[in-house]
Amino acid sequence: MNSFDLQTISTQLILIVISILVGIIIGAEREYRNKSAGLRTFILISFGSCVFTILSIKIGIQNPDRLAANIVTGIGFLGAGVIFKDDTKIGGITTASAIWGTASLGMAAGSGHIYLALLGTVVVMAILRLLLPLQRYIDTHHKIREYKIVTQSYTDFELCIEVFKKYNLDYALLRETKEVNHFSRTWVVTGSLQKHERLTNNLINNPKIISYQF
Repeated sequence: MNSFDLQTISTQLILIVISILVGIIIGAEREYRNKSAGLRTFILISFGSCVFTILSIKIGIQNPDRLAANIVTGIGFLGAGVIFKDDTKIGGITTASAIWGTASLGMAAGSGHIYLALLGTVVVMAILRLLLPLQRYIDTHHKIREYKIVTQSYTDFELCIEVFKKYNLDYALLRETKEVNHFSRTWVVTGSLQKHERLTNNLINNPKIISYQF
């Protein structure tokens, strides 16, 4: 084995180590926040993207962008696996986006663009951590919730509107369902978190409200 081969191998090992480091940094943040995709997942995503990119360059295929496109497609399936939906919201989108971004950083490392991989890691961490207070501020002052409110009488429709107006909340009726002995309505309500808390306290203590959820 000549010195050129040793140099090539050393370079590739450095690129792989950098990709693993990228996965550790982003994965540790997701693990700390107890997300569905954690430390090991992000390490493997970054590592795998890096190795695939190195192989595409090493093999010398005519269109390396085709392999890159296939990596992105595969990552799309992984991202879809961490997205979930419950009755009122969709979760896991940020983690899915982080998976997509981490794959791009692994590809950057594998192609030798170390500065892009390291700078991209800083950007991803800034988005996940430093922008969190801004997200909380917006969420506190402009919270949108879907309330499913169950009442016994159809005329309690106006009761819900009165409560929303009492706390200066914007509202819109999303759907209405008639059951055997009660009515169920889903409302989209917008306002500050403090106003939402007042609303829920009212719903808890209101004898005409059978049940509610958001």
